[in-house]
Amino acid sequence: MEHAREKYTVSERHACRLLGQSRGTQRYIPTQREDEDRLTEAIIELAIQYGRYGYRRITKLLQDAGWNVGRDRVERIWRREGLKVPQKQRPRARLWLNDGSCVRLRAERKNHVWSYDFVSWTTHDGRTIRLLNLIDEYTRECLAIRVERRLNSFAVIETLADAMLHYGIPEHIRSDNGPEFIAKKLRRWLARLGTKTLYIEPGSPWENGYCESFNGKLKDECLKGEIFYSIKEARIIVERWRVAYNTVRPHSSLGYRPPAPVTILPETETGGGDMENAARFPHPHPLGGDAALSINNALH
Repeated sequence: MEHAREKYTVSERHACRLLGQSRGTQRYIPTQREDEDRLTEAIIELAIQYGRYGYRRITKLLQDAGWNVGRDRVERIWRREGLKVPQKQRPRARLWLNDGSCVRLRAERKNHVWSYDFVSWTTHDGRTIRLLNLIDEYTRECLAIRVERRLNSFAVIETLADAMLHYGIPEHIRSDNGPEFIAKKLRRWLARLGTKTLYIEPGSPWENGYCESFNGKLKDECLKGEIFYSIKEARIIVERWRVAYNTVRPHSSLGYRPPAPVTILPETETGGGDMENAARFPHPHPLGGDAALSINNALH
């Protein structure tokens, strides 16, 4: 605009009319909010702490921390600072039968469908470690991650038994056709508990989509950023990530809420709601009565 005015010696009004630009736009002076710098620092700090989160999850974390900020403003600062925006996931078609019914049983309530799968990783010396991931497909909560050098069907039974004592017995459990999951001991044990097995087609990991998606997040947000020098270190770091995944990490499928957010009991006459004495993360209560008895009996 200034170049046009100097070259043709015209007024601002005339130059705006010739270029088709509003005079209000020409005279607009951008103003910076007082909290812009603090908000930018907070966004960068969260982006460093949660390196694989996009601006949508960062927005939810800021709102939980007390910031009165919208997604558009966070996105503007995110792009201005050159922060990475994760690429959108390529949509995939579902698997359908000829009669139009979907092969995969969709979870409709808590403990309706669990799924589990293995992930292989290595320590710094190249030795393999295996992780058994167990999730609830409805709540998206990660019920357990067991980290060992080797995992067999008995270890799978132990992990399931511990989870069932805390969360209850699922109606169905989904897995691939790995030898640990199709072992006769495991299938007989699940049958005695009344849990039905759902095995996906060989070579079709997308049929166990929730667990495969979780495996990808575990690798992307935890395993790829760590060097494990011992199996004990791997267990501690992975468990810490699992707790954050359940209680802090916003999930887009849950309206950017965590599956099991940290809650504090309301204060009572006995002072049971004192936050100083409250546990940092909630611990699930074990089952009592017939449920625990049935699991113990099934183990023998």
